[in-house]
Amino acid sequence: MLHCLFRPFAVARCLVFILALPLADGAAAQVSTPEPALTDTMHRTRIGYGRLLNNDLWGDTQDRWHTGSFSSSRVWGYSWQGQLPSQLGELLELRLHGEIMAPANLEHPKANDRPYAAALSVGLHSHAEFAGIETAVGADLVVIGPQNGLSHFHEDLHSTIGSHDTDTASSTQIGNTIRPTLVAEFGHTFELSDKVFLRPFLEARAGDETLVRVGADMSIGRIGQGELLVRDKVTGQRYRTIYNADPGLTFILGGDIGYVSESVYLPEDRGYEMLHDRHRIRAGLHWQGDASSVFYGVTYMSEEFSTQSEGQVVGSLRLKLRF
Repeated sequence: MLHCLFRPFAVARCLVFILALPLADGAAAQVSTPEPALTDTMHRTRIGYGRLLNNDLWGDTQDRWHTGSFSSSRVWGYSWQGQLPSQLGELLELRLHGEIMAPANLEHPKANDRPYAAALSVGLHSHAEFAGIETAVGADLVVIGPQNGLSHFHEDLHSTIGSHDTDTASSTQIGNTIRPTLVAEFGHTFELSDKVFLRPFLEARAGDETLVRVGADMSIGRIGQGELLVRDKVTGQRYRTIYNADPGLTFILGGDIGYVSESVYLPEDRGYEMLHDRHRIRAGLHWQGDASSVFYGVTYMSEEFSTQSEGQVVGSLRLKLRF
């Protein structure tokens, strides 16, 4: 890892290495993990942490389009008693996200396939509940192009395994730009039975992509109740950041439909015809043991541009292991 300190894009590359490489939390990583119920304090402290890794190799076994991404959230608040505060600004989430988008063939990309794009973002979000409406609002600064270092990290990763197939695709990637982005989500959880919960939601985004989505997530099991879950940008899967440690299994089923009016990743001036209608269908399984937990999910994502031959299936993984 020392090479990160002496090469261009060191900050971004080391950041990706630190956040994306470890899938599992060992004993040393758990020192700062918060207890599920925290008492009031005079000062805001870190009360939650979560992350999710996505890769289409874990889904449809391909290496294309939304090929890989990570999301990471750190949450600060005054307390957590199993429910959202009533005011925005009390509970703060620092959200990091990185993603590689690529054509189906990296070495010999077709002219009408998706352009290579690398996006790295950092944002501040807040969560609250008003009259039963769970609300999350925030802003991200999305850094796109070679300047963020992700494409170089991608090239180094492929070179390590003896492949140099990213060079051609990344040489024509979406250029350097920075897009301030606003994000908001509103939802409400209905308790259909002791272990069945339905949460419809509305999401809006304006910046790197401008869109609105409506959908719902159903969970069968108690995992996630009394916790703070954050929605992943790419798949829509919700990952845990504040945990309730009760052991068990929970099955997740959800989906959404969206309308996208603009996307920096599919520029019209390059001849791309973006599809405005998008939909995602997802499923997942949470397992919580006495000290460890695992989440694996799959998401079908519909075509996003006119010459995309089919949709794709992306896999999502989160391991939290204590030894």
